[in-house]
Amino acid sequence: MSHSMTGYGSSARIFGGYIIQFEIKSVNHRYSEVVLRMPREWTCYEDGLRRLVQRDLKRGRVDVYISKEQDDDSSLPFVLNSGVVESYLRAAEDLKVKYGLESSLNAKDLLSLPDVLVSPDHALDGDTAGEAWESVLVDGLEEALAGLLEMRRKEGLHLAADLEQRLVRLEQIHAELIAMAPQVVSDYRSRLKSRLSELLEGAFDEHRFAMEVAVFADRSNIDEELTRLGSHFVQCRTLLQASEPVGRKLDFLIQEMNRETNTIGSKANHLALVNRVVEMKAELEKIREQAANLE
Repeated sequence: MSHSMTGYGSSARIFGGYIIQFEIKSVNHRYSEVVLRMPREWTCYEDGLRRLVQRDLKRGRVDVYISKEQDDDSSLPFVLNSGVVESYLRAAEDLKVKYGLESSLNAKDLLSLPDVLVSPDHALDGDTAGEAWESVLVDGLEEALAGLLEMRRKEGLHLAADLEQRLVRLEQIHAELIAMAPQVVSDYRSRLKSRLSELLEGAFDEHRFAMEVAVFADRSNIDEELTRLGSHFVQCRTLLQASEPVGRKLDFLIQEMNRETNTIGSKANHLALVNRVVEMKAELEKIREQAANLE
């Protein structure tokens, strides 16, 4: 099943006296690029979170936003962070010794300083608190990622349906080209014979005439291009039904179909055939634009 590269997902978690918001969005990109933006204290979890995103998203630019804010409705008690308090007191003592400052920190001053009062999870030892926060971040990101994947899946279904319709039209034009190909030489023979008869009043070399028609037939033969186009259509339909990312393969296949179509156009010396080629190129361009959205 084809997936779009465009999607959005979000989630939220409440932990440690904070509300943690997760947002993830993805847009078209030729390669895979994951950009994470989150508070600096969570940088140590970045590699794991990035791998989590790359596990499910193989192509596209993905922006992940993780933020936190104090939960005003939280009923969690706060505890004194003794290690931070001792650090502040030592710093105050150093200021007195080095610079002769007489003022000292009182309880009110200490309580107003950052990280003096923390939620119970911060009061845990470093490993335990780190594991708890990592679990919350992974869980929240997975929920947001699930929402994004669902949106990409639905959008991919619409894209695949549109591409399928355009592929059907290409096959119709392809069938018309196959039917018209033999007529090209026949029409050329009739036109050339009529023109020579007018110019030479019927007296012309039949052998040279036959050679000229044979050269034209060889030069304008498009059987190989039509055969390869038919093969490309089959491969294209197979890719649209595949369960893996197909964007790059489809992009290459469209380039090949364009190449064959251009060759047919350059060989054609027939107005009706050229008109079909122009229509085919227009459909291929629409397919290329839509396929650029597929993962």
